[in-house]
Amino acid sequence: MEKENTGSRFESGRLIPNYFRLALPVVIGSIVTIVYNLADTYFIAQTGDALLVAGVSVCAPVFMILMAIGNIFGQGGSSLLSRLLGQKRAEDAGRVSAFCFWIALAAGAAAGGILLLFREPFLSLLGASADTIPYAREYGTVLLAGAPLIVVNFIHMNLLRCEGMAGLSMAGTVIGAAVNVILDPVMIPKMGAAGAAAATVIGYLCSDLFLLGVVLLKSRALSVRPVLRVPRAFLTDILSIGVTAAITNIATSLCTILVNQKLLPFGDDRIAAMGIVLKVTMIVQMILVGFSFGGIPLFGYLSGAGEREKIRRLLRFCMLFLTGLSLVMTLAVFFAGGALLRLITPDAALAETGLPMLRWHVAGSVFAGIVMLTTCLCQASGRALPALVLSLSRQGIVFVVVLLAASAVFGYTGILASQFMADALSALLAGAILLKS
Repeated sequence: MEKENTGSRFESGRLIPNYFRLALPVVIGSIVTIVYNLADTYFIAQTGDALLVAGVSVCAPVFMILMAIGNIFGQGGSSLLSRLLGQKRAEDAGRVSAFCFWIALAAGAAAGGILLLFREPFLSLLGASADTIPYAREYGTVLLAGAPLIVVNFIHMNLLRCEGMAGLSMAGTVIGAAVNVILDPVMIPKMGAAGAAAATVIGYLCSDLFLLGVVLLKSRALSVRPVLRVPRAFLTDILSIGVTAAITNIATSLCTILVNQKLLPFGDDRIAAMGIVLKVTMIVQMILVGFSFGGIPLFGYLSGAGEREKIRRLLRFCMLFLTGLSLVMTLAVFFAGGALLRLITPDAALAETGLPMLRWHVAGSVFAGIVMLTTCLCQASGRALPALVLSLSRQGIVFVVVLLAASAVFGYTGILASQFMADALSALLAGAILLKS
């Protein structure tokens, strides 16, 4: 494969086409990710065992934690890498990419080992009951054993987009998803929850190998040579943005744990229903994430090149586009929610329980899109503090405060409505940050 020229893709004045060329592969990759997440849920739900569904559902924060670790070096590294490429510092970009790759492998192995060591109390904390913990244990053990493969996937998936190779990054996601979907119906009937997790880990392994091949054969800027140290300024930059990005994932995990704990008194079926609902709402969320985060390399490159007017023009377009897209998807999911749930689970009672959950969760999608886009702009331009504030809002402090207050006042309905209220309040915060920019 012929290696590509670094940075030239971003130098034309065609802002909107460049944005879509970067964002669309991310969105397609996100949709593919949704497909194989739904495939896991679908094949598990076909067993008709609500306890198995609930046991796997409580493990969702495990994956979010691994994603958070990957995003420390994936999104943190991509923010710095984009700016370095905008400044024509290709050698420094190579050092940063190699460091992120190796440190992510080490961090994934450490996180997986620690969580395996404290597996039982950790699963109980996630909301597993005496009835569901055997299934959660099976799924979580395999997932944590493959933690390094999951964490490192977020490195080249993000960094390749900084060099304009969003299509090849997407291809890596598609390959992993295809392997997962093929293996699910083979492994779940034989191995249950452990089979679902094994299919996921094998899918990530295949994706990792493909992305590594792209880096070695096509990339001019990225490297995987052994680099375990970078200048302090680079490390500070990576961590300040990366930890901020990771906080979003960690906060999401903690909020999921808290919601599960709030739902536990209402029965394991409510937790099972919420697990399925979160998979469906992921359709809207991941598309918004794709169109928001897909623009980070371009925002970062323009920031490194000092193109403030182009950044403002791009931001205005993205805000209008995401708002319209959010409204369309919200209405579609709101009215087709029952059918979507019944496609995943054959349990009519479970689908009925999940419908009001689903409608409340998608109601604030417009607000969520505003928050995501503002967070991405801050990350791309190296503004760690505003990004941190937003990361701790809709899936963090604001959500927790709203959840505790709403559940105390309105009970079960308050639990369901808390995400909508947190999204609305966080959007107001995002607007204030944009006005001060």
